[in-house]
Amino acid sequence: MPLQFGDSALDLSQPRVMGILNTTPDSFSDGGQHYRNGRLCLDLVLTRAQQMLNEGADIIDVGGESTRPGAAPVSEAEELERVVPVVEVLVRELGAIVSVDTSTPAVMREAAVAGAGMLNDIRALQRDGALDAAAATGLPVCLMHMQGQPTTMQESPRYREPVDDVKQFLRERVSACEQAGIARQRLVLDPGFGFGKNLNHNLELLRRLPEFAELGCPLLVGLSRKSMLGELLGRDVSERLPGSLALAMAAAERGASIIRVHDVAATADVLKVLRALKPTDSSTTKPSTWEQA
Repeated sequence: MPLQFGDSALDLSQPRVMGILNTTPDSFSDGGQHYRNGRLCLDLVLTRAQQMLNEGADIIDVGGESTRPGAAPVSEAEELERVVPVVEVLVRELGAIVSVDTSTPAVMREAAVAGAGMLNDIRALQRDGALDAAAATGLPVCLMHMQGQPTTMQESPRYREPVDDVKQFLRERVSACEQAGIARQRLVLDPGFGFGKNLNHNLELLRRLPEFAELGCPLLVGLSRKSMLGELLGRDVSERLPGSLALAMAAAERGASIIRVHDVAATADVLKVLRALKPTDSSTTKPSTWEQA
């Protein structure tokens, strides 16, 4: 079933690519790349977004608040200044489907007015006023699981059982959204890899990703360049492309509908290969986990 993103719709029966476009000076991988002389440059933003669309991005995810471990909070006014003009220019100049990575009610409302097609909230609409703001926009919303807050989330994450605990949290947030008037058909879920999880937690969530299908919502997965690859491979952020592609492929095979990445072209190639391997109607090959999910 297609998911409606404002005036556009995407068929999520096959995995889609979400390209990351941070408008922050301090994000862990691409912070500051769109700044010139200390100021956010819309020309650089536009160039990067066009490149990602050309490479195969279906959605551009714009974030104005760094959520890396230890990140400092950003004011509402500063987040609005970083996000809203970017949404406006990407929609006006490129006709892009734009997701806004925010937990701030005012940013949700203003981004929707500017033409955003989706809200992507790492705090799962738990900030005061966020549920009402998201409901009023009429946009689809991605709810993510995070244990703790960005400043402290990686200090000592603990779970009774990571998959069950994350599923229960997401189940409760879906219920809260439905009570606030946000239909389940507008919801996307993200297990929150790297957000209050250690390496073993992340690996277990990925191994058992198909179990999240029981929640009845498409899954968004963000594993690109994350610290779990540094732990697994001993690689710096700039050297994590092969690992990121392996994780993207694993997520797609296990049922993820949206893959959130920095490296769009390479990820789009991986997904094209997976689509080519999908059995035809006349094939007797046993369906993969990806096709069953």
